[in-house]
Amino acid sequence: MTIKLKTFASLACALALPFCVASAAYAADAHAISLKDAWVRWLPNNLPAAGYVTLVNASDKPVDLVDISSDDYGDAMLHQTVSNGSSQQMVMVDKLTVPAHGQAAIAPGGYHVMLEGAKHKVAPGDTVHLTLKFSDGETLTAPFAVKSPAATK
Repeated sequence: MTIKLKTFASLACALALPFCVASAAYAADAHAISLKDAWVRWLPNNLPAAGYVTLVNASDKPVDLVDISSDDYGDAMLHQTVSNGSSQQMVMVDKLTVPAHGQAAIAPGGYHVMLEGAKHKVAPGDTVHLTLKFSDGETLTAPFAVKSPAATK
């Protein structure tokens, strides 16, 4: 009886192994995007703030940032600063592609998250949270450090 039970246990483990490996691969892929250096440039007098972050994609496929929201602000929109010769303008964009095994910077002078309508008092030294949604179905909510208007990083 002991031999049969050990043989059955070995067989069950052997049959389950491919599923465990597939599960591990899916779990690793499920967290393809990570965030680093997340911060918000605060402006006085209820002026819109700007959020910045570097998106890192560890997967084999490009992933698009497709939506941003925040419980701390009424509106959160992805904008891009575009130069037109001697002038610059901000335009709202629908998505930002993070290349496979690459990064996309949401940084001063380029893409930024426009944050309007603070729902409570926000000031340098605070932390606000933004929720980023991606085309692969992943959603990340992350803390963003609130910094002074003079901050560059």
